[in-house]
Amino acid sequence: MVQDNTGGKTQKLGVVFGGSGLIGGTIVNYFKTKRPGIVDMRAPSSKKVSLKDCTDIRNYLMSIKPDFVINAAITKIDSDPQLSFEVNYAGAINVARAAAALNIPYIFFSSAAALPPGENLKEENHRPLTARLSNYAKSKLMAESTLNYMAEHENLDFSCIRLGIVYGNHDHKIQGFHRLLFSVADESMPCMFTRKGTMHSYTNSRKLPYLIHHMLDNRSEFTGKTYHFVDKDPVELAQLILTIKSHLVVKSPREIYIPYPLARTGKNAVRVILRLLTKIGLKASLPTELMFLNAFYRTQTLSSERLQSSSFIDPMPDETVFT
Repeated sequence: MVQDNTGGKTQKLGVVFGGSGLIGGTIVNYFKTKRPGIVDMRAPSSKKVSLKDCTDIRNYLMSIKPDFVINAAITKIDSDPQLSFEVNYAGAINVARAAAALNIPYIFFSSAAALPPGENLKEENHRPLTARLSNYAKSKLMAESTLNYMAEHENLDFSCIRLGIVYGNHDHKIQGFHRLLFSVADESMPCMFTRKGTMHSYTNSRKLPYLIHHMLDNRSEFTGKTYHFVDKDPVELAQLILTIKSHLVVKSPREIYIPYPLARTGKNAVRVILRLLTKIGLKASLPTELMFLNAFYRTQTLSSERLQSSSFIDPMPDETVFT
């Protein structure tokens, strides 16, 4: 707790790791503008506090003694195994150990990358941990498993929020699905790289801080649980692409659906070219939208029934990815 100089009231002290990103930045902005005087939110940079260093995190949190901690830090989706492990897994566990030592709530963000394809997926569902998964998915799966263990055996007070495809006021760090949708805006997508009927769940970043605030005020209800935070109704990817095209009044992509085998052949051709470039000393990586190519053709929708059955009330029920 810290003293509020303006009114003599005590306000809570919170820490957000990953405060420069979309999720972390939205949280910091919410408490500064929507709830001033209630929470003093700190967002240390990676230069000040490295998630790779358990001692660094512990010393920082012990020095300021926050009332809660939020971990919104992630690596790029195409990060190498070491960086994904250090930030997405080891970093998450390092923060959890410090939170457990201080006996404070810990809010952790996970992703639909931890889930298999399918419809109406529950919080209990998850992918099997195999070598074929992306580094990002593996690190998130391991983090979820370890945090659940710590909640059961080490008295960690944590809540896990799984996100779908996040939409909101994005920064320059655009990757994955968002790059696909931005390719509509710059007319670099000639045809439809999906199939009709492919559905996905979307997350409104503007609503997230309201959920976090509610979770922190109602720990007994939310502690030790995972929640899917997605819009109630999933969205067809083809419909979203065509809606963006219509609003921007652009000519492409044409409504010609490229079959997945053909799209995959093109992706493999790009991968071969990149390997040849590395042999002559040029470093290049596969575009992140191509890394998600199979997801553009496979339905993955998350059930939000658990959250809807909780005491949390959607502050903007009519706001969707289309609005």
